[in-house]
Amino acid sequence: MAGHAIPHFQNDAGHAAIEIGVKEFMCVGANPPQDHPHVFLDMGDDSEKVCPYCSTLFRYNPALKATETKPEGAVYHHQAA
Repeated sequence: MAGHAIPHFQNDAGHAAIEIGVKEFMCVGANPPQDHPHVFLDMGDDSEKVCPYCSTLFRYNPALKATETKPEGAVYHHQAA
């Protein structure tokens, strides 16, 4: 993904699994201030990855864009202070 921003995902709703359209991403847990350390995750050759902090299961779905998730609403948007 050289030259592209790494997508960030959050799980405020507490979903057990979230489908995403990328294999390299950041998980923030819930939205701040309930977030955990923003951790970089890479699925490599796998199609699933569990966040070691919040235990959210992320599943790769090639039909989704980098800014889409299933269920919807799990893309994290940084809010300026």
